[in-house]
Amino acid sequence: MKQEHIDALRHLPIANQDLLIDGQWQPASSGQTLPVVSPIDGQTLCTLAAAGLADVDRAVQAARCSFEQGVWSRMAPAERKKVLHRIADRIEAHHAELAVLGVRDNGTEIAMAWKAEPGSAAGTFRYYAECADKINGEIAPTPDGTLGLIHKEPVGVVAAIVPWNFPLMIGAWKIAPALAAGNSVVLKPSEDASLSLLRLAQLCLDAGLPAGVLNVVTGTGAVTGDALARHMDVDILAFTGSGPVGRLLLKASAESNLKRVYLELGGKSPNIVFDDAPDLAHAAKVSAMGIYRNSGQVCVAGSRLLVQRSVHDEFVERLQKIAANLRVGDPLDVMTDIGAVCSRAQLSRNQKAVHTAREQGARWRVGGEVIAPVAGGFYMTPALFDGVTPDMTLAREEVFGPVLAVLPFDDEAEAVRLANDTTYGLASAVWTGNLSRAHRMVRAIKAGLVHVNTYGGPDITVPLGGVRQSGNGHDKSMHAMDKYLDLKTAWIQL
Repeated sequence: MKQEHIDALRHLPIANQDLLIDGQWQPASSGQTLPVVSPIDGQTLCTLAAAGLADVDRAVQAARCSFEQGVWSRMAPAERKKVLHRIADRIEAHHAELAVLGVRDNGTEIAMAWKAEPGSAAGTFRYYAECADKINGEIAPTPDGTLGLIHKEPVGVVAAIVPWNFPLMIGAWKIAPALAAGNSVVLKPSEDASLSLLRLAQLCLDAGLPAGVLNVVTGTGAVTGDALARHMDVDILAFTGSGPVGRLLLKASAESNLKRVYLELGGKSPNIVFDDAPDLAHAAKVSAMGIYRNSGQVCVAGSRLLVQRSVHDEFVERLQKIAANLRVGDPLDVMTDIGAVCSRAQLSRNQKAVHTAREQGARWRVGGEVIAPVAGGFYMTPALFDGVTPDMTLAREEVFGPVLAVLPFDDEAEAVRLANDTTYGLASAVWTGNLSRAHRMVRAIKAGLVHVNTYGGPDITVPLGGVRQSGNGHDKSMHAMDKYLDLKTAWIQL
């Protein structure tokens, strides 16, 4: 990753701005568009087609037609596997272009985007390529004279709605297993970060994915997303995003065809530091980046830091120094630690959270200021508050910004109580040198993911999913395939 290479791609023309329906790029039938505003400098990059109900219907029907014709669903799994590997090849060949395009769109610092976006997406397609020809049915233990067969079949048309923070990575988590299982897909990217997924769709076509198997409709959630959620011919809806939108999607399903809805929602993840943590300096550094990377725009961000009282002050001092020295700036500068906030609206929400924390009596330690390292862009310094109590808004509500709340605790029992005092249950972490305590905490914390002596980094081999109001279903690992397969029983009298 060299600066001159990145700079050469900074102003590359943006090829795909239309809808992809049945293998053809086309404008919205209404002719309506949406502006794409770069958070780097607040300038309009291009416009996107704004899909309406008619466009969504055409995309779903294209997906249904491709599925029923069997151009993908009945293709030999070994052949599907080859196509998915070719998609991964093309992602890798366009790695730099995809990374820079995504940063121009959503402001993630290039060092993170380089690894977490095209790098992760290519690996995800390769992983599920290898799953495509390893989906086996079962023979049930039936009585003599009968044969019970359990078939695993693709569900049909999968709608995927993905967020703006890591569009390629999260998009691949949904597209790749759905395709590996033999489904056809209609993808709706976030209106705040569609460009890299539109480019991915073209790479899929170039790799030989048949027309209609992957369709992309851009537009607003209120119109395009709602139309997908209510469509009577969508079988599965997979969503990553906020809790309020997740509720709307469940309602839309109930009011339409009762399509299955899988939700990966937000979190207020507890990151718990005991006084016997193996290396407090390392724990502080990793914990800081667990909340500040990508300007805090990470669903699993460790935004609620619980620190044992005996090391609380020392640990907060370490965090304050780290936060104060992080470089916030142009996300396409390789020396930048933290890039831009994705949108002006998100920056405003972050500022409101900082203001509310001060009003409610949390002790401000550092950060939280709006700055302008690039004129016109959306930037905020990492904020740190201690003296936070469990009843404060900052301890209870997801900010989705670089704002860290620190709460003290005295013993293991209090740590568990504070960790579970939330409506969420996505991620968490425990820092301790006591192996028995680590296992006890893993069992006690109500969350889908528990890190031990680290924060972040689980790869594609393990599932990601939440409990409580953090959602249902899982992305990543072989378990993600379950969402995209139906079970069919054959009961045969011999």
